[in-house]
Amino acid sequence: MTTQILDSEAAARSWIGELFAPTTDLWAKLDRFVEMLVAENAQQNLIAASTIPTIWVRHIADSAQLLSFDTMEGDGLWIDLGSGPGLPGLVVAILSARPVLLVESRKRRCDFLRAVAAELDLGHVEVAEAPLERVETRAAATISARAFAPLDKLLDLSARFSTESTHWLLPKGRNAVKELALLPQPWQRMFHVEQSRTDPESQILVGIGKIAAKQRGKR
Repeated sequence: MTTQILDSEAAARSWIGELFAPTTDLWAKLDRFVEMLVAENAQQNLIAASTIPTIWVRHIADSAQLLSFDTMEGDGLWIDLGSGPGLPGLVVAILSARPVLLVESRKRRCDFLRAVAAELDLGHVEVAEAPLERVETRAAATISARAFAPLDKLLDLSARFSTESTHWLLPKGRNAVKELALLPQPWQRMFHVEQSRTDPESQILVGIGKIAAKQRGKR
């Protein structure tokens, strides 16, 4: 089945409405997040200025689609690596009740993440202001990463957070298949490729399982 690409701001909002049925309050939180993101972007480079006219497609729906690929049941921890401006982590937190840990090492970005979480009353959001290597190990039900690191490094750094049931949701743009092919075989078998709904040339690596330390560096 061909994936329908969201090609306009109206289409992005409509798709979010159909899939997640946000309440009036949640729509207001999404709108306010967009306002805060655009305003803060004038102070620090959070997103490319060229993407602001299509922010609902390029950033909000692009983040929300990860929820549509996540089949995890319950309220397990979602860890968003290199969260930056909260994409996808804050969008996930707005559209779901999942506890979300935003891992980000840059102080100004962390200040922004905390400001959004406070203003939108996202009490289930925690910000870890540190490199991933210094974040306390905890079991993740879902791990996401948008432009965090090359795939092999990403998996190596985050292996200790994974369990046999961890869901991995990793947007990798046009290089998804190439990066997957470079992984050791045990890692390759964990993942499959999904088409992005926001860019016909972008793909998302979706997987389930634990990255075992013994797999590191072995092909």
